[in-house]
Amino acid sequence: MTKVSISQKPPVLLNLGASISLAIDTIEEAANNGAKLIVFPEAYLPGYPTWIWRLKPGGDIGLSNQIHAKLRANAVDLKAGDLEPICQAAAKHQIVVVMGAHELESEFSGSTLFNSLFVIDADGRLVNRHRKLMPTNPERMVWGMGDASGLKVVETAAGRLGCLICWESYMPLARFALYSQDIDLYIAPTWDNGDTWVASMNHIAREGGCWVLSTATALTGDDIPDDFPGKSQLFPNDDWINTGGAVVVKPFGGIVAGPLHKEKSILYADIDLEEAKNARKSLDVSGHYGRPDIFQLDVNRRAIPPVTFQDDKI
Repeated sequence: MTKVSISQKPPVLLNLGASISLAIDTIEEAANNGAKLIVFPEAYLPGYPTWIWRLKPGGDIGLSNQIHAKLRANAVDLKAGDLEPICQAAAKHQIVVVMGAHELESEFSGSTLFNSLFVIDADGRLVNRHRKLMPTNPERMVWGMGDASGLKVVETAAGRLGCLICWESYMPLARFALYSQDIDLYIAPTWDNGDTWVASMNHIAREGGCWVLSTATALTGDDIPDDFPGKSQLFPNDDWINTGGAVVVKPFGGIVAGPLHKEKSILYADIDLEEAKNARKSLDVSGHYGRPDIFQLDVNRRAIPPVTFQDDKI
């Protein structure tokens, strides 16, 4: 059996350093409770951009620009080593970490942000980076569209693990791309929650014959920092902004832990990885239940740089 954990604790919105410190504390807490894997919510570092759903369409441009500038200054830059503290915590506590983050693309534009998931193995190595393929509705004012270079299932100390972010789980071909890589654990950090989302996670567990772990951030108005630009306008009360919904679903469907509702805490579950392969005995959509003679999927996983330079040798 493998103990897994899902955190739906809130970060410090728009503060990368403080959010990393909270993440390290959460990693330690989960490891001390015996977890071999911990999953964080979508865009945890430094917080999902919930404000985009509250800004007036076509208006509030000045405020939007002010918030975005602060977000960009607190996004994760791999080349600057911003993820190193998380990698070190994973290695120290020998736990696999799946971390959602705003990622700054510093190699080419120096400005564009991506909604990224980083998979860090228990030895501290970054083994995959998946950038959200299609931001949803107003998210496109925050994030660029990622390529498929991270559409991979990778071997980790906690099992074979693949990730899709939020409504990517409603992209059938993206799901199938993961199913066809011998997946044990399907990780789906999100901002969505509620009965419909849980039903979707059950469907995926049955369709893919895999364990499904999902969560959003449990967030209230009290969690919004006082220095957040336009706080009184955008977050006028202390009600629940998102109730979380951390859940673990077993292969072929059925909830084994959660959903965790209105709790800023960690959900734990003991899972048997072998159940994934056992579940696919009767339904294996990329194996005996597939028809590759009729249906074929071609996935371009090459990284696509926006520019290449050909210089004279000096």
